[in-house]
Amino acid sequence: MNVQRSSKIGEAGEQMACDFLLSRGHQILDRNWRSGHLELDIVSEGPDGLHFVEVKARTAPITTTVTDQVNTVKQKRISAAAFQYLNKKHLAGREVYFDIVSVMFDGKETVVRYFPQAWIPMYV
Repeated sequence: MNVQRSSKIGEAGEQMACDFLLSRGHQILDRNWRSGHLELDIVSEGPDGLHFVEVKARTAPITTTVTDQVNTVKQKRISAAAFQYLNKKHLAGREVYFDIVSVMFDGKETVVRYFPQAWIPMYV
């Protein structure tokens, strides 16, 4: 898959993830937020607190699971980015959640799966 096609799939997946979160009562605070080499795909405010959402958009067939795609190394990077976000936005002390939204494009069908509280970081 070329980079341009991969980028379009990622953008479409992020938009579908935002639409999904909005339908669940979330407000999107930031998309593709960066601090140095750290990035957060989506930051949303849900009824229960702040959600740091990693989006995984893929085309079928998929040979790895979402947990393989967001392994402990990736979780640590997202957690570190979330810590930076909380500090820079002066939101320390808020209830936070780390979620994953998986978007699978399979021809004419698109499947969106939500994994709330996918992991709990050790230091955020």
